[in-house]
Amino acid sequence: MSMQTDFNQLEPQSLVDAFLKHSPVTFKVNNTADFLPSFITNFNLLTTLDSELRQKIESTLGYQYWGRLLHLSTCFIGTTVTEYTPLSSDMNVTELTTKLKKQAHNQTLMIIKDLPLNSPLLTKSENIYSQQLIEKAERQGFLSVEGQALAYVPIDFENREDYLSRLSKSRRKNLKRKLKSLAELHIEVIATGHQRFLDAVFRQQLYQLYLAVYQQSDIHFDLLTVAFFDDILQNSLSNSHVFLYWQANNLIGFNICYEYKDKLIDKYIGLNYPLAIEYNLYFISWFINLDYAKQQGLKFYVAGWTDPEVKAQLGAKFTFTRHLVWIRQPILRFVLGKLRHFFESDTHWHMQMQMQMQMQMQEIKS
Repeated sequence: MSMQTDFNQLEPQSLVDAFLKHSPVTFKVNNTADFLPSFITNFNLLTTLDSELRQKIESTLGYQYWGRLLHLSTCFIGTTVTEYTPLSSDMNVTELTTKLKKQAHNQTLMIIKDLPLNSPLLTKSENIYSQQLIEKAERQGFLSVEGQALAYVPIDFENREDYLSRLSKSRRKNLKRKLKSLAELHIEVIATGHQRFLDAVFRQQLYQLYLAVYQQSDIHFDLLTVAFFDDILQNSLSNSHVFLYWQANNLIGFNICYEYKDKLIDKYIGLNYPLAIEYNLYFISWFINLDYAKQQGLKFYVAGWTDPEVKAQLGAKFTFTRHLVWIRQPILRFVLGKLRHFFESDTHWHMQMQMQMQMQMQEIKS
């Protein structure tokens, strides 16, 4: 039995339960009734670096030997299937930080991942709790590191044309061109738990498309298992849907989204390369998801952490997180504390984007 988490969850508990039962490859999950979900894995410290800087480091002389020193056994508080770290209102901040500090002393590295910062997707009490936790943990010696950019779209538009009208002329033209591929596609929206997902061969086909996306990604961290996908695809109670994209008899991609409270949470995508690129499936699925969220009367579409530059061009807004990091060795703690700004690439990107937008606005006004 696990601790009841009621703060920061944008997803149904069934998704967390699937993670706890079928953990990603190489993950060791810890799940007890008196503490938050956590997992231990071998973590590469370069994982969240800007990709260009990471590639430069990995190409240096002898990296294949000394680079092993950057892989540390790390305990993460939270899961990789939730946008934020699930917390419990039953445990006050003082009690939680005391437990975290006690557990941290047994780890080389501990990371409390993805704590929200004034998230518009959460309640006031949830945001206050996270802010208090960050402040308390910092006083107890945890390093505070800026996290990733979570993309979301308020469903405050009338229809697709209204949404597109808010983008720049060049982006509208580009997206309308890509959306022409819709005429050649057939789209199915099927609830998880449907009898179609009883077919093991079909589930395996979907998993292979997920693997294709995972393998082409720059970051390889949490490789989800066949058993995990079998679980979520056959769960009829999670209020989730699979969007299937067909070109004739070819399945060129899928998208798994969860409806939770007033949001559509975009969780997993699988693509059949190169057909998915040929038919602009990434962009088409964005608008199909927005259409669905509008039809269901939802307030937000939550689009995840990856590809923030592309999602910004598609009209997304962003909300940021904070990671709390405990490093047992004092020397390593000092070094990483001095270098932590290198691990905050999404924040740097967002600041640059805002500066560019301000300059463009000034040019227009002048």
